[in-house]
Amino acid sequence: MKHVFPIRVYYEDTDMGGVVYHANYLRYIERARSDWVRNLGNDQNAMREAGIVWVVRRVEADYLASARFDDELLVETEVVAISGVRLTMAQLIRRGDTEIFRATVTAVCINRDGRPIRLPAEIRALM
Repeated sequence: MKHVFPIRVYYEDTDMGGVVYHANYLRYIERARSDWVRNLGNDQNAMREAGIVWVVRRVEADYLASARFDDELLVETEVVAISGVRLTMAQLIRRGDTEIFRATVTAVCINRDGRPIRLPAEIRALM
């Protein structure tokens, strides 16, 4: 199941060269993951109240082309692996048919003490 999230590049997203600043791609894929999890029906506020939060453990990223002010981008997210403690997603940002950015993101859940815990069964079922 692939989730697609639209992003428009604003002036504040760009650097002095008029292209999207490299760190903003991570912000874009974070927004897309948050929207995807919400659309799946996972209430992150309820999780946090229960003492469980999502954290990114690893990101492997490739910058493939430049995005510029006012570009309309699509962020695609899909699960590539899920285990008892890890969720690994492939995320791709594209402008039309042009791939701009590609990342593999591994997320885990942690408890109030900051220790990794097993992914709740209801979350694994949603994936």
